[in-house]
Amino acid sequence: MNENNEKRFIAYEYFSTPVKQDMETVYIDCYKNFGWILESSVLNIANINSINLKFKRDRRIKNKTELSELQRKCENALIAIQHLERSKTSSATIAALIIGVLGTAFLVGAVFSFLAKQIPLFVLLGIAGLIGCTLSYFTSIKVQEKKTLEVAPLIDQQYEIIYDTCEEASKLLV
Repeated sequence: MNENNEKRFIAYEYFSTPVKQDMETVYIDCYKNFGWILESSVLNIANINSINLKFKRDRRIKNKTELSELQRKCENALIAIQHLERSKTSSATIAALIIGVLGTAFLVGAVFSFLAKQIPLFVLLGIAGLIGCTLSYFTSIKVQEKKTLEVAPLIDQQYEIIYDTCEEASKLLV
């Protein structure tokens, strides 16, 4: 048999990582640049918005140490993006909850003032409570818009880190 026709033995190393569904393609593209080959993509039963990606790569890959360091840098940027994305909604949720709880407290005060037959106080507290509960929704939207504008450049910066590390890694694979 010819040496070109013979199959050479390849020892693989394996790697599995859970990722959010909306980041699946980004992870697949990134890991490909570090020599990883996607084996499977399995829906995570514990978390419906998550997928387990399973990869393999040749254990004798060239520049393995440098690739591993670049991969860690890329993974840190991916994690930072996820934290920044979460910060958009978490700030808005906290603001809405605080205002909503205050509005609810005014509504509770209105109920007690009604039971005490203090109708003018009931009307004032009831209006304040309704305004508070309604305002929480609009505050949530406004805070989320503001936070999105605030973190967008930071997310773009993390994507640039990812692109740069993937480009460096792909050059090491050649």
